[in-house]
Amino acid sequence: MRDLLGGKGANLAEMTRLGIPVPPGFTISTEVCHEFYRRGRKLPAGLREEVFEALAKVETWMKARFGDPDNPLLVSVRSGARASMPGMMDTILNLGLNDRVVRGLVEQSGDARFAFDSYRRFIQMYSDVVLGVPIEGFEERLEALKRERNVSEDTELTAADLEQLVADYKKFVRMDTGHDFPDNPREQLFGAISAVFGSWNTPRAVTYRRLNGIPEHWGTGVTVQVMVFGNLGDDCATGVVFTRDPATGERRLFGEYLPNAQGEDVVAGIRTPRPMDRKSRKPGDPPSLEETEPRCFRELVLAAKLLERHYRDMQDLEFTIQRGKLWMLQTRAGKRTALAAVRTAVEMVRERLIDRKTALMRVSADQLDQLLHPTLDTKAAPASIGQGLAASPGAASGAVVFTAEEAESQAADGKDVILVRRETSPEDIHGMHAARGILTAFGGMTSHAAVVARGMGRCCVSGCSGLEIDLARGLATLGGVEIAAGDEITLNGSTGFVYQGAVPTLAPTMGPDFLTLMRWADGARRLRVRANADTPADAETARKFGAEGIGLCRTEHMFFQADRILAVRRMILSETTEERAEALRHLLPMQREDFMGIFRAMTGLPVTVRLLDPPLHEFLPHTAEEIEALARDLGLPLEVTRRKVDVLREANPMLGHRGCRLAITYPEIYEMQARAVFEAACRCAKAGVRPRPEIMIPLVADVKELAELRALVDQTAEKVFRDEGRKVRYSVGTMIEVPRAALTAEQVATAGEFFSFGTNDLTQMTLGLSRDDSGRFLPTYVEKGIYPTDPFVSMDVDGVGFLVKLAVERGRKARKDLKIGICGEHGGDPQSIRFCESVRMDYVSCSPYRVPIARLAAAHARLEERQTE
Repeated sequence: MRDLLGGKGANLAEMTRLGIPVPPGFTISTEVCHEFYRRGRKLPAGLREEVFEALAKVETWMKARFGDPDNPLLVSVRSGARASMPGMMDTILNLGLNDRVVRGLVEQSGDARFAFDSYRRFIQMYSDVVLGVPIEGFEERLEALKRERNVSEDTELTAADLEQLVADYKKFVRMDTGHDFPDNPREQLFGAISAVFGSWNTPRAVTYRRLNGIPEHWGTGVTVQVMVFGNLGDDCATGVVFTRDPATGERRLFGEYLPNAQGEDVVAGIRTPRPMDRKSRKPGDPPSLEETEPRCFRELVLAAKLLERHYRDMQDLEFTIQRGKLWMLQTRAGKRTALAAVRTAVEMVRERLIDRKTALMRVSADQLDQLLHPTLDTKAAPASIGQGLAASPGAASGAVVFTAEEAESQAADGKDVILVRRETSPEDIHGMHAARGILTAFGGMTSHAAVVARGMGRCCVSGCSGLEIDLARGLATLGGVEIAAGDEITLNGSTGFVYQGAVPTLAPTMGPDFLTLMRWADGARRLRVRANADTPADAETARKFGAEGIGLCRTEHMFFQADRILAVRRMILSETTEERAEALRHLLPMQREDFMGIFRAMTGLPVTVRLLDPPLHEFLPHTAEEIEALARDLGLPLEVTRRKVDVLREANPMLGHRGCRLAITYPEIYEMQARAVFEAACRCAKAGVRPRPEIMIPLVADVKELAELRALVDQTAEKVFRDEGRKVRYSVGTMIEVPRAALTAEQVATAGEFFSFGTNDLTQMTLGLSRDDSGRFLPTYVEKGIYPTDPFVSMDVDGVGFLVKLAVERGRKARKDLKIGICGEHGGDPQSIRFCESVRMDYVSCSPYRVPIARLAAAHARLEERQTE
């Protein structure tokens, strides 16, 4: 009943049903939360009567009365959504105290210090959560009293000290709010209930929900529960324990406790917790719970085992010991690292607690990122100096360089470097490859820097808006810190944080449990998983991660290498077809060698080669100095070179002379590339390699474009096969990235054997957004709920998805055996993969380092579909 009661309420009821000692209480349902917000943050009529009725039952069970000075009953008021949101919503403890009831608590407990300690805690917590009084004011007064009494710990303050602190706290509340602290326990209760419902929409809760995909409409339950006290004396304690190590997944009790304390003391870190058992105790540590409370420890171990078996998952437990009796306050599925998630899932299958399907669903696909990239040792990290977008996960430290050339030069000398740029372009590819990480001031999650970095497995932080770069002085400024070329910085591509200096990293870990889980995922999925790879090294990396082919090989990246960029520029600036053909002849053997390396790495698997896509001006220099150098290298007059460069510039290059439009105008470019592919395939086949080339024509909008260029590819293939004395099976298809191609897919499919959706450009053209510029305002759109997520990160199912589904249906209507995949950034996004499964694509393609993520996400998608079939 967690949808109705929230996770906390449902689990407390379940523990009670299992006979585990739980303090009595009741839960106000999530339906009341919905009504609370519908009524403008007001509790619904009739709730007071129901709460008093439930409270009367609790009073009967406890033989005590709420608000009665002679026989007081105190309660806690806690939040609990159906999904765990640790620390994101509010809790109030010790509720029901006032100046009269605290005296009754002194008589009841026989411990004045405990009673006033509970009272001062209540005033602070209630004032913070319900009244909005700054918590710092209470902490300042507590610290001042400790200094005055010359003590370091709260526990060293006497009952008289704490009674004085209560009076001081109440004065502070009146000074801040203009009103006395409320002393009517029933009004305190409803103030707390309203505040806990209100905490569902605090900024931190909203952010947490957004980051973890928790819907706003779920709401939270509120549990009102009898207080048990861990701060009642030396035979009392409170703590948190996991049934397995949440960092490694090791099957052992993992946790901490504090004697004579309440729960928030453990969480807040105001006192150093103690070890749970003898095994965890290090030299110099105080005694463990196993040693100080052996009977309660044994009961805790039994409860932990029972709850893990019952829920069939690692549990995170909160407990209190009151005068030698163990009480369980909460159980929930424990948050864990990717390493722990994988190990726990696999070991629980071996322990016959869960089946393989459950094990696969237990590990989030996105979690695997932690296992595939180095991570920062957060314990050793200083305060960050800035934050951008977590564009490509991992961690990297190195010396700052501001140009791709400098990155390549210093990396060649064995130095680790971080490439820092306003934004990157395809010309920076060599520097990006050489760098350990990339930091940019502009660009979004699918900007050039982000896309290429993910493909290379490089750590990247993009769109760091506080970053200012002065190239002339060789300086950058971030967070008030000046960073010169050569200074060391550290990037955390998993969080977007930037640090000054080097921060230690932890190497990625992929052990036998990871391989076992991946094998189960491969057995469960229908979708094939390919990789976007442009070099033999990328292809080998992709295959190592389990890629079943290459879904996108971008030939333009090969052109930017230093030994061929001049030939490319000579070809672009040629005046005649003959001059262009001569330049292309120089490039042919280079392209052929590239393809041979990729075919060798992917022997027996399909390789989709996208012919040249970007506009020609991207290959040309931009600055006056670079244009002068190009004129000298080509032996051309400077004015002629400058004029040619200017002529090729376009106002809107994304919609300009690029992709198949280049080949319609200059067919010799695609002819050379097709020849390189087929010659490489034939020569590899002669050497025993099994090449499976697929030629992809980009940016097709009309079937006639594809038909004309397909004819060119087929004619080239025939010539090569005749010259090489050997044939190789191949296919020709197109990238669907122009909305018109999707709308006319039934026609386009007659000229091609496969579709590959380029959803980066399809999203740009469908939504009218620039992926490089929209990062400045898309977060606001997501925050306001205009878009559920960034459409460049997860596919816009209603718009772009509609076009994709339409193209799949119409394309297969014309050609039943039409092979269909996706090769945009969405190919590695779990939510988008779920959509690809629903429309029955054949494969997804993503960066090599996201291949395992896509494999697991494809398994999740298939298993979820089977549940609904």
